[in-house]
Amino acid sequence: MKKVITSKNAPAPIGPYSHGVLVNNMLFVSGQVGKHPQTGELMLGDIKTETKRVMDNVQGILADAGMEFSNVVKTTIFLTDMNNFASVNEVYGSYFKGPDYPARETVQVSKLPLNVNVEISVIAVKD
Repeated sequence: MKKVITSKNAPAPIGPYSHGVLVNNMLFVSGQVGKHPQTGELMLGDIKTETKRVMDNVQGILADAGMEFSNVVKTTIFLTDMNNFASVNEVYGSYFKGPDYPARETVQVSKLPLNVNVEISVIAVKD
């Protein structure tokens, strides 16, 4: 069974995709950027503020699917500048309780939608 998750706690998709898709007990969350869901404002001034907004958007989608960060098993982080890795990692890490962190890769890319600096997607599993 496939169920589309649409969240008011994340910015509206800017293309033909869903916030998330729930298949049985697995949730696939589309990449989120630092855009405020209610105002549409891009949070681009500071990488930590931008990353916090990204993670809050992910958290909203997880919540609407009845999950939380403890359900996340895999993440992908896209950065336009790997020099921001430590700052992004600091904010990102504050949303998870160790030592059971999800698997992850971080990739530097030349450009992201809306000229943001960071985009994060996750896969979560409900026990």
